[in-house]
Amino acid sequence: MASIAAEEKLEKLRSAVASLDQISENEKSGFIDLVIRYLSGGADKIDWSKIETPTGEVLLPYASLAPPPEDLETTRKLLDKLVVLKLNGGLGTTMGCTGPKSVIEVRNGFTFLDLIVMQVESLNNKYGCNVPLILMNSFNTHEDTQKILEKYSKANIEIHTFNQSKYPRLGVEDFLPLPCEGKTGKDGWYPPGHGDMFRSLLDTGKLGLFLSQGKEYVFISNSDNLGGVVDIKILNHLLHSQNEYCMEVTPKTLADVKGGTLISFEGRLQLLEVAQVPDENVNEFKSIERFKIFNTNNLWVNLKAIKRLVEADALKMEIIPNPKEVDGVQVLQLETAVAAGIRFFDNTIGINVPRSRFLPVKATSDLLLVQSDLYTVDDGFVIRSEARISPSNPLVELGPEFKKVANFLDRFKSIPSIVELDRLKIHGDVWFGADVVLKGKVSITAKPGVKLEIPDGAVLEDKEINGP
Repeated sequence: MASIAAEEKLEKLRSAVASLDQISENEKSGFIDLVIRYLSGGADKIDWSKIETPTGEVLLPYASLAPPPEDLETTRKLLDKLVVLKLNGGLGTTMGCTGPKSVIEVRNGFTFLDLIVMQVESLNNKYGCNVPLILMNSFNTHEDTQKILEKYSKANIEIHTFNQSKYPRLGVEDFLPLPCEGKTGKDGWYPPGHGDMFRSLLDTGKLGLFLSQGKEYVFISNSDNLGGVVDIKILNHLLHSQNEYCMEVTPKTLADVKGGTLISFEGRLQLLEVAQVPDENVNEFKSIERFKIFNTNNLWVNLKAIKRLVEADALKMEIIPNPKEVDGVQVLQLETAVAAGIRFFDNTIGINVPRSRFLPVKATSDLLLVQSDLYTVDDGFVIRSEARISPSNPLVELGPEFKKVANFLDRFKSIPSIVELDRLKIHGDVWFGADVVLKGKVSITAKPGVKLEIPDGAVLEDKEINGP
């Protein structure tokens, strides 16, 4: 950061941040550190010529792992070394919901959070272990989550929460924090991505607590990934091999072209996100020929290693600049990703897992899949029907009329049967009766201004419907 202008900009920013009394000293220093790294090129593109494909020694097929122990006592000892952490900082706004995304109903009246609690509780009941659940909230989700947790007070599960950091949004023009310019409400702040998890886990005292209880690994996943469940086979492998970090990856399809991938770079495993790719290489990054896998964000990390690296201030993950607009003002959010931490740990691996371990619900098209006969729920685990022959799920494309959860639910008397569906496209004002069956490739388009109703019990196979 050689320029005088940048130094002056930074001094003004330091002084402005020092005056913010809504955040802790740790948050202030963490934010300033992020800005310094950003100004000195922390968000630079990667040297494309140095990228290598990970070898079979560090990228293991799931099938190659030893089977988990069969006896309950050995399994209990394994599980007693584990903590489950769910990234719970996101709101359900993109699906038209208020509050934390994890409280959207997914199936049979159960929310994401209900299913997560049921999964961990079923492990504790079956094996007599104590696997705690930790929720990393953001200031957006914390209050609502705390209220909801009261309903699990009698469950056989220890639930902890902590808040990730809260950083001020930066005005692009003057490079000053929005809260210093009168934006003191929630709009002036942002949670700086889930890469902040490592530092927040230590700063809030949770890391020390779990280490004192003899815990060794944390399994991290997104709260909206219904496939991100504890896998004893993976835990067993990590405890025997003493890997400090494991990233679960899965084969890429055309629906996953923007997902981050795992590469070898200068002798270490590293996450490669599309934001780091030079413009001229973006198409190559998105192809499924060269980069055949992508990151599921199911991650297993050694707790002692997290403590060592955070205390040494060694986790300098790549910065993801995220431009936004607040009341007509252009602002910048500097974020980091938890999976990008892999390159700082020792003895790291990737495991190429079955697609069933990646079942995110990002939109109502995903909700259609998990609410249909394609899946059942057992002890909180969402299991795909064996009646489905194709290894991949149907591709579902719903028009804007279905975008919000409430509208989506209104438009179906019951969710259609889709076990034999390959592809579904719906556009316009379309409504479904009860017990509809969809097979093969189905496209339904309502003409503008026309309400199109699919009658009860209709069976649509390889059909293209336009109009009433």
